[in-house]
Amino acid sequence: MPKDTPPDAAEATTARKGGAPPPDLELLVHGVGGTTPEEMLGDPRTSLVTGDETAAVYRRTVDLDAERRPPEEREGPDREGPIREAYVWCNLTSGNSSRALWLLLLPFMVANLAHWMRPPADRRERTVRTYGLFVRLVALTLTVLLIAGACEVGLDLFAWQCAGSADCAGGKSWLGFLSPENHGWWSQPGRRLALAAVLPGALTGLLWYLSNRTWSAYESSPPLERPVDESAPEAGNRPALCLPGFWYGRRIVARLRAAHTAAGFLTVAAGLTLPTTAYDRGPGGSGLQDAVGWALLTLLVMGAVAVVAVVCFRGRSETKVDGELDRITITALPGAALGVLALSVLYAAWSRPDWASSGKLPGNQAFCVIVIGEGALIVAMAVCALVLHRAAPGRTPLYGLAGPAVAVLACGLGAVLSGGVAQRIADWLDGGATPGEGPGIAPPVLLTWLATAIPALLLVLVGLLVIFTVRVWRTRERLLPTIMDGYPGERPDAVRTRRIASTIARAGLTDSAPWIVGPFALLTLLFGACAVTGAWATHQVPGRAADSAPGVVDAAAQTAQALGSWLMGVACLMLATWARRAYRSPSARRTIGILWDVGTFWPRAAHPFAPPCYAERAVPDLTWRMETWTRRHGGRLVISGHSQGSVLAAAAVWQVDHRTRGRVALLTYGSPLERLYGRWFPAYFGPTQLLSLHGEVRCWRNLWRYTDPIGGPMLLPDGSGPEVDCDALKDPLVYGRTPEHPLPAPILGHGDYQADPVFDRERAGLLARLPEQTPPPPQEGATGQMSSGRSSG
Repeated sequence: MPKDTPPDAAEATTARKGGAPPPDLELLVHGVGGTTPEEMLGDPRTSLVTGDETAAVYRRTVDLDAERRPPEEREGPDREGPIREAYVWCNLTSGNSSRALWLLLLPFMVANLAHWMRPPADRRERTVRTYGLFVRLVALTLTVLLIAGACEVGLDLFAWQCAGSADCAGGKSWLGFLSPENHGWWSQPGRRLALAAVLPGALTGLLWYLSNRTWSAYESSPPLERPVDESAPEAGNRPALCLPGFWYGRRIVARLRAAHTAAGFLTVAAGLTLPTTAYDRGPGGSGLQDAVGWALLTLLVMGAVAVVAVVCFRGRSETKVDGELDRITITALPGAALGVLALSVLYAAWSRPDWASSGKLPGNQAFCVIVIGEGALIVAMAVCALVLHRAAPGRTPLYGLAGPAVAVLACGLGAVLSGGVAQRIADWLDGGATPGEGPGIAPPVLLTWLATAIPALLLVLVGLLVIFTVRVWRTRERLLPTIMDGYPGERPDAVRTRRIASTIARAGLTDSAPWIVGPFALLTLLFGACAVTGAWATHQVPGRAADSAPGVVDAAAQTAQALGSWLMGVACLMLATWARRAYRSPSARRTIGILWDVGTFWPRAAHPFAPPCYAERAVPDLTWRMETWTRRHGGRLVISGHSQGSVLAAAAVWQVDHRTRGRVALLTYGSPLERLYGRWFPAYFGPTQLLSLHGEVRCWRNLWRYTDPIGGPMLLPDGSGPEVDCDALKDPLVYGRTPEHPLPAPILGHGDYQADPVFDRERAGLLARLPEQTPPPPQEGATGQMSSGRSSG
């Protein structure tokens, strides 16, 4: 036997020569929310096969050496079936309590999703690259918006307005040393601003630290280097998820992290420099200080140009495993921006005895500029999306505008977080007076206008929910006469029938989600435009701007302003409360983890501060396991995925070697591959891509139910898509009480697919369609390379 053959392969080959058949393996992948290996394998005694506390493969303890034993020597009810392994990946999203803080990064995560929602492209690579560029620029504005919000709180509300007011600072002992009434060293406005810059500067550093830490744990793990397969199709004609570098975003995340970190530092530097130079250019300013200020402004502009250039320069590299790093960029750019910030701090702290703060901090009109920039970029995204959709129309929601719509929601969430904190802190500092209604402490006028739009948006949302509630009721009434057709001979029960029909009707709401997201995003964009127009035209909060209007309009403006301000604060409070609860409660942490299971499947292609992509660890894990096991033991393998696990399973099958893919079967159940991913991410899971997967994998079956709100069939009503679906599973399995089922059977919906007898039959059918395998002749270096990875047990 060649020297590169692993010892366990030699033992398995010896066992087969002794008469034992090749073993079969079922690799189970769980769905959202996570589970335990004991629940997946149905045995309280499980053992780790390979992996760590974050993600690992488990087996029943009695099956650890199953490859070396014939099936008749195995224990348990599945002794005639395949060896079962469970891949547990839930700790990638909800294991560590500190990850609950990822909830505060929700706008960044949503913006990152917009990158992957573009329509499919047919020979329009330039438009695809332009779309990706606009998404990255929108993501950059979100970082600037968040740091600008921190600057508003620290520099404007605390250091400029409150500390500069004897009434505000006098009532707060912890701010007394900044008050001009004390004539201390910190009493000058520039020095107060320099001290307050610690808050947004520290926030930028925290975002860099979190991104760098997760980058080291997720993006920096190289995927399996497969041997070159000359028989595989050309990479250019294959789905993107087949490309070897798709799940390896090390280079782009490092580059974007440097750019966004630099943008954060430069935003803080601008918050210090702009009001200081405004004073130095005035009658009481110094010529030397004015010259230094112009030099700093020049550095700020150069830094901003460099940041935008880095973001625009290059997107993801997927056709190869790109392990190189732009070391000069990732080191010099944030370092230079930090240097500019340090110079700005020194410049602001320069003595200016006659400078006094009054009103709002000069330069806070930047919020209007940021919002206008976001709106223009989103409109440009929409143009690109429409061009792509027109070139290749398909089952894409909102006529290809799903990505721009989600980008609008991301910007709206960012405005709510930034504005909500500023509104509540201004209200607290002002002693209960309404911010902006008097001469007291007040945030920028635009933030108050944006808050005023929130009640109207909520009314629209409530109206949409009422419409869909009526639709569910009508669907249920239409289904009631058809329910008993699936249970012939059973005695009808009105309550039972109504419950089944209601479950099916509610499950169908998933397909109507675009008609909630689309109108809500459109109104958010229009209300944002109206808020910018109102703030710029009146320079007053809505309550004051409507003083000369009719009484009804004035009352409505006052009410919307007060209610919106509180709603902004409530939204921030809810996020903080959920994060704190998740930190303390494992059950709550698991619930929040479900949100991330759906939202963080995709790599960080647009925003480096988004929560990390767990698939960049899970997909290589599954790929390694399938490759090494099939090559070592030569048995048949079924990868079995439920819900989000079916998406991971499909992605992993796409990544294995072409020859290995031909001897692997895929079993999906409760799968959102077509119903959610195929519609919202058509460039990656559209009918063409799923047909390609069906053609390359040896065999594939999909189980689904009408009562499932997430999973669905792969074959569309128009006949497009792969023909892999079983008939819809009956749910509940039994309508009423029977001698075999004396108690009512539950309506399973999205769960417990393995409890259905069809599951075992379909798995056995997949194994029967797979040919008997033997280990291929070991290739020089290839087998040894694979065996150097994680142990396969």
